[in-house]
Amino acid sequence: MITLQTMGWEEAKAEAGPIRFTVFVDEQQVPAAMELDEHDPACVHVIARSAGRAVGTGRLLPDGHIGRMAVLKEARGQGVGAGMLKALMAEARRRGDSQVALSAQTHAIGFYRKHGFVEEGPEYLDAGIPHQAMRLRF
Repeated sequence: MITLQTMGWEEAKAEAGPIRFTVFVDEQQVPAAMELDEHDPACVHVIARSAGRAVGTGRLLPDGHIGRMAVLKEARGQGVGAGMLKALMAEARRRGDSQVALSAQTHAIGFYRKHGFVEEGPEYLDAGIPHQAMRLRF
């Protein structure tokens, strides 16, 4: 069973930081200096837990962008990403946002399409990984 909790960065960083480093730095070879940034304290973060253990994280920036969605390998394919995405979308709606946007790694475009996101603009590289801008209007 997956549980989800939204919170600020001070509450989230002890669990979110290690997940993000495992997925982005260790697995995807994103430079460590690019992983944590000045936006974290201003974001709403979500932590997904399975059997009490943090297995996923994501964030909603003040401008309506969803980012840093990361799920540990052992929890992939269990609905963790979908649950986190829905929690962040609900948070955006709750605060009155009219849309959410994100930068999807191109291998995940189909996942985001299933949740109503549409592509915008051309594919681009970010940290050496192909990405696609996507948006969902409420």
